[in-house]
Amino acid sequence: MPSSKRFRFPSRLRTAASGALGRWARRRQGEDTPPVHLKSRRIYILPTKTGIGSAAALFLMLLGGLNYNNSLALILCFTLCGVVMVSMHECQRMLAGLRLLRAHADAAFSEQQGLLVLQFDCTDTRTRFGLLIRCAPCEASEFEVIPGSLREVRLRYQAGARGRQRIERLELSTSAPLGLFRAWTWLHVPLTAIIYPAPVGSLPLPSAGADLGSANQRQRSSGEEEWAWLRPFQISDPPRSVAWKTFARGGPMMVAHYDAAGGRHRLLDYALLSALPLERRLSQLSQWVLDSERLGESYALQLPQCTLPARHGIGQRRQCLEALAVFGL
Repeated sequence: MPSSKRFRFPSRLRTAASGALGRWARRRQGEDTPPVHLKSRRIYILPTKTGIGSAAALFLMLLGGLNYNNSLALILCFTLCGVVMVSMHECQRMLAGLRLLRAHADAAFSEQQGLLVLQFDCTDTRTRFGLLIRCAPCEASEFEVIPGSLREVRLRYQAGARGRQRIERLELSTSAPLGLFRAWTWLHVPLTAIIYPAPVGSLPLPSAGADLGSANQRQRSSGEEEWAWLRPFQISDPPRSVAWKTFARGGPMMVAHYDAAGGRHRLLDYALLSALPLERRLSQLSQWVLDSERLGESYALQLPQCTLPARHGIGQRRQCLEALAVFGL
């Protein structure tokens, strides 16, 4: 046990120093609103471990050349010093002139990883390579930007508790071209993501019932199913369910979905889970939404002071999960 706590203080000190540096940079730069043009004054640069080792080797080479009065060693040392200085300049220029045109945060489930979509371009004719962007604590995403084209970059962020989560800072960095220096900048883009309740729960779906609020559906009395919507074909789907007319007209292979007679649907009611605490209720309802969508059934969501009518599809799934995400907040 004592050995596991030995390096806790340096780790805390490093975390505190990093947080203080980040807050100083935010006060200095302010809030970023796309499009963001990266200029030299907001780019920071330090040598890497390889760069420090190279500097030590060049210093020893300089001492040896002076001690033995070796002109060839001195010429080589000065030449390599020039290469290092050019490398530092080029590393900083990899970021200078980049533009962030658009930034968007996709919704995610609690305690999982969500997706950020960013769009970059550059204002000159140089290709920018070896670029890394990350949203701590997730892994960095590597990309390059070619002049005259837009580059869409996708990276992960860590979702927290349900509700609305603000993503405070993105870090854009590079160690190109030689890895001797690392240049970086922080992007304080106003990104807010909707965090859905984690889909957790093993209770069975409520039984399907008739939609008494729809006059058109009450008129269905033939007992036959009615066409409702199309979805992409999956390998497990039977051939008879494929919309062959759509496919014959050159469209993608789709599967027709039919609603049951009488407008039957499932009512996902918050009151049915009164024995569970609030967060477990919302997690179970989230699981029911996903189960209903997977089965291709119409479903309605009933919350206190909020009712979403029976529908199906991606739009219904998003509206239900968003209602669960912000419920009670």
